[in-house]
Amino acid sequence: MAERTIKIKLVRSTICTPEKHKSIVRALGLKKLNRVVEKPDTPEFRGMVTKIPHLLQIVD
Repeated sequence: MAERTIKIKLVRSTICTPEKHKSIVRALGLKKLNRVVEKPDTPEFRGMVTKIPHLLQIVD
């Protein structure tokens, strides 16, 4: 059975955001705007995404 994945896109800059939000973005592997990364669909990654929904977008 294939493992499910989610695609996450950085849509807003991390300038003027708390350091905790910046560290979450870096932990997700996002470095530049409009870049997409594919991560496993686990509760850990879902929790990271729900902490900063104003910066990210889940791509289909």
